[in-house]
Amino acid sequence: MTAILNRTLIALALVALASPLAANESEDEDGRHTAPASADQAAPRPEDPDGPPVAADGPEDDADQAPTAAEDTGDTATEVPATPDPVAPLELLGKTVPVGAFDTLYWTPDQSFRSIATPVPVLVAHGTRPGPHLCLTAAVHGDELNGIEMVRRLMYELEPDELAGTVVGVPIVNLDGFRNGSRYLSDRRDLNRYFPGRKNGSAASRVAYSLFENIVRHCDYLVDLHTGSQKRVNQPQLRADLENPQVVAFAKHFGGMTVLHSPSSSGMLRAAAVDEGIVAVTMEAGGPNRLEDDAVDYGVQALETLLENLDMRKASRFWGAPQPVFYESEWIRAAQGGILLSEVELNEQVKKGQILGTVTDPISNTGSAIIAPYDGRVLGMAVNQVVHAGFAAYRIGEEKSAEEVEAKAEQAQEQSASDHGEGDNGGEAASADQADRPDGDTE
Repeated sequence: MTAILNRTLIALALVALASPLAANESEDEDGRHTAPASADQAAPRPEDPDGPPVAADGPEDDADQAPTAAEDTGDTATEVPATPDPVAPLELLGKTVPVGAFDTLYWTPDQSFRSIATPVPVLVAHGTRPGPHLCLTAAVHGDELNGIEMVRRLMYELEPDELAGTVVGVPIVNLDGFRNGSRYLSDRRDLNRYFPGRKNGSAASRVAYSLFENIVRHCDYLVDLHTGSQKRVNQPQLRADLENPQVVAFAKHFGGMTVLHSPSSSGMLRAAAVDEGIVAVTMEAGGPNRLEDDAVDYGVQALETLLENLDMRKASRFWGAPQPVFYESEWIRAAQGGILLSEVELNEQVKKGQILGTVTDPISNTGSAIIAPYDGRVLGMAVNQVVHAGFAAYRIGEEKSAEEVEAKAEQAQEQSASDHGEGDNGGEAASADQADRPDGDTE
């Protein structure tokens, strides 16, 4: 009789161990009894980050491993994907832009009398999903109009409730120059030679500092929009430092737009941005003091493709054409002064020895030809005009394969680690720096 009773007690104990706790309670990792999680809310078990799950206290038992409803029915439990962090409102220029909103903010550079200063409009589309912050700047040179129209068209086609990340557009950075139809600030300085600027520097340096600190530092990516200068026009192209692998990768996102290797000089906006870890390129398209619909449309299509490739939104037009890359280029100059008449067109393929144009003295009727020094493509050129000796008339580029460009970038990185220095150029030496730059390099 005693043996039968013992076997019965052992059987009951085994049944108890094989079953979960009572229906209205379960045991947590500290041995406390709590209400059980439902089938789709089972409490996670503590895990050792370096190994398999283990019990928090004492040896494992079946009570610590209460089966889920999925296990009870023989189904495999489905892992619930992690929920992304919610998007927060955007804080910029002292204002708050709600999630999924489009707004116009205002930036006031420290440049003029405060009482008569005109704020610069800043367009913002703040998406509902996490993503990068892309900034677009135009009219850093006040006479460059195509970029203004590119920013307008792109910004007003965005739907913030369908956007991942944020797009910030500054259509007219140099408001003074824009009003005067001038490339320069009111003090005759070129703003794109003074970044990142200095808070207590010259007027140009203060404007550069204000833009950089209040807007550019909030960017992950920057596209600075420009045109040619001094009566020159540029084939739509990206100017980028192709010895920087991050910049090379970013430039690929613009679809079929031509890319020109152009190491930036101290004082340029894109140079200052890259020095601060912001991936930046310059987009050149067309010429100054004019609105060219073809150039604008070309640029907008490239920006739409960029947004698609950054996973910020689906593009209405996607540009998947091969991307021409020019690692070497050169401005070909007039040997004499006179009237320039071109014999080639923008983006035309030319052969070594081909006549690009002629310059003729209108008084003596003597002239000379400008000759292509090698095979290439016309990436930039002057419009027909009166020129002086040494005037940069045609920019000819030699195309390279993507593999060659990537190999050069890797080689440059191996030879020299990024070493931009800690000094603040503040743009105050820009006049000397600018004097050393070829006048055809119009960025």
